[in-house]
Amino acid sequence: MPMILETVVCMLACARMGIIHSVVFAGFSADSLAERIADCQSKVIVTVDGTWRGEKLLVLKNTCDEALDKAKLKYEHNVDMCLVVAHLQRVTPCGPIPRDTRQLYEWNDERDVWWHDLVDGQSNICAPEWMRAEDPLFMLYTSGSTGKPKGVLHTTAGYMLYAATTFRYVFDYGEKDIYWCTADIGWITGHTYVVYAPLANGATSVMFEGTPFYPDNDRYWSIIEKYTVTQFYTAPTALRALMRFGDEHVYKHDLKTLRVLGSVGEPINPEAWLWYYHTVGGDRCSIVDTFWQTETGGHVLTSLPGATPMKPGAAGFPFFGVEPKILSEEGRVIEGPGEGYLVFARPWPGIMRTLYGDHNRFEKVYFSKFPGYYCTGDGAKRDKDGFLWVTGRIDDMLNVSGHLMSTAEVESVLTEDPKISEAAVVAQPHEVKGESLYCYVVLNEGAVATTELTDSLRIRVRQRIGAFAAPDVIHYTPGLPKTRSGKIMRRILRKIAVGESDIGDTSTLAEPSVIDDLINTKP
Repeated sequence: MPMILETVVCMLACARMGIIHSVVFAGFSADSLAERIADCQSKVIVTVDGTWRGEKLLVLKNTCDEALDKAKLKYEHNVDMCLVVAHLQRVTPCGPIPRDTRQLYEWNDERDVWWHDLVDGQSNICAPEWMRAEDPLFMLYTSGSTGKPKGVLHTTAGYMLYAATTFRYVFDYGEKDIYWCTADIGWITGHTYVVYAPLANGATSVMFEGTPFYPDNDRYWSIIEKYTVTQFYTAPTALRALMRFGDEHVYKHDLKTLRVLGSVGEPINPEAWLWYYHTVGGDRCSIVDTFWQTETGGHVLTSLPGATPMKPGAAGFPFFGVEPKILSEEGRVIEGPGEGYLVFARPWPGIMRTLYGDHNRFEKVYFSKFPGYYCTGDGAKRDKDGFLWVTGRIDDMLNVSGHLMSTAEVESVLTEDPKISEAAVVAQPHEVKGESLYCYVVLNEGAVATTELTDSLRIRVRQRIGAFAAPDVIHYTPGLPKTRSGKIMRRILRKIAVGESDIGDTSTLAEPSVIDDLINTKP
């Protein structure tokens, strides 16, 4: 679903009737959607005929049809109904489309139902289904380090309480404020800080379908001016992209209503933080750089407007009741200034309760590395002033433009090509996206690295995972650095990707000569 009113209506209707919803970001491929449909055993899917992403037409009905076919063939799971919102006929076209939009997709009378046909004539009264505090509210899939997405399950009371409380204090929301979060509802930020938390506080919110760059690069700033937004919540990726177009797009709009500026999705670099503070906020707004995850339900590290100091790039301090710790590799608590694994020592109301259908994996992924602690999978450091800084993923995960995915997920797609024998993916810093994909690829004997192969690999990843996952670099290499036990040393791959000359200790490598091969074949 795109960012339209019916998306929110569906979520709230499910909550009212005690139905578990699982929203999937519209940028995912049919394969990714099919896997999620089958894993949660979905009975009904809701989509639109199509939508525009800038000037690009996305016929989401076709993506859903392909996903439903794949779910049936590959996972032997049937969906009872596909509910379709007629969206294209009510939006201004950004390019040529048929007058009759039904030419863009097929219609299955046995499965497909128009939203307006189903809703017309229904009663406007629906008694709520009373749920227990720990009954499931929704599940949301996030990438797993094994490649299979994890169905993060949140429950009713704890999640709602935590969402409402963090929203009220982190954004300093008041009765006459107008709040805008730019996140897509397909991600946890959209769930918590577009839908549930603002509505639980009775907040007036802006909801936006589109991109920051269409029809012009001042789209965000014109909306803030038009609706006199007071709290603005967006991602560092968007800020870095908008910075490149210069300050004049910001300065031609009156942004004096802004009081609080939020950042979410990844650590914000100090340069973007300062631009946000000076150029967008006019040196007067509080900046809340919020750290949290799909699994946490709401903010766990943040500054609070007017209550805590700020530092460019720092996540700040724990929210009420949250107890962060920094641990060494051996599990020793690091007191005072230091760097290590970011973990939490006790639960809070909004924390996930399990992974849908796989509680053993829940315990293994989040609690086995450091027993007694919730392990975030992120690194952090504490400075001399007590500020916490999140340094990024420390396991085999990637954060590209705020989209979290596993290296295993991308590697499995690359090795599906019959010419590829092995692949290893690492993150490479990117000035706009935060991180980009640097893919090491080992060819099968007789295969040749060509431009056509590189293009096909990129297309394969885009189709199987999504456009945001497309590799920036594909590095063909004769081999990969492995220990004698066969484990790939990603530390070495990361260093080579960013051009570091000091590779570090290579004594445990089975074939040390592979280092020279990697350096000599670097694109």
